[in-house]
Amino acid sequence: MKKVLVVIDMQNDFIDGALGTKEALAIVENVKSKIKNYPPEAVYATMDTHGKDYLSTQEGRMLPVEHCIEGTDGWNIRPDIYELLKDSTICAKPTFGCWYLPDILRQNKDLEEVEIIGLCTDICVVSNALLIKAAMPEVKISVDASCCAGVTPEKHLAALETMRSCQISVTGA
Repeated sequence: MKKVLVVIDMQNDFIDGALGTKEALAIVENVKSKIKNYPPEAVYATMDTHGKDYLSTQEGRMLPVEHCIEGTDGWNIRPDIYELLKDSTICAKPTFGCWYLPDILRQNKDLEEVEIIGLCTDICVVSNALLIKAAMPEVKISVDASCCAGVTPEKHLAALETMRSCQISVTGA
């Protein structure tokens, strides 16, 4: 596969749950359309995954809102999106960036482009985009802004600008 799609954290808690926003709700149909453009084997997804001790972690102390606690409804990928991802590779991650995802992607020796979409632009999307870019500097990394939402619209735009500065192509803006 020359091009793959990475879908970041399209989980209930980020869409309409504990940390949901109207902007996250607004991208759901765009995300579903984008996923349908790729065969399942060319799609990778991440899931923010925390334990019941979340509030005692560094992240939990900095963001004291329980979310994506493994096994809860908020942790689940939104059902209509999960239907499109169920035959794809799904990676649980305990922090913003999925540190092992670049290793999985590098197994594809024909890879020329990684397209990234999902939530939240200014936290997990930017973290994963930069991890992948650092691990594979000669692979084109792109982010479709119309399939991403940030914690706020302003932070979304700031994250897109940060990614542009790091030679990540931003489309759909």
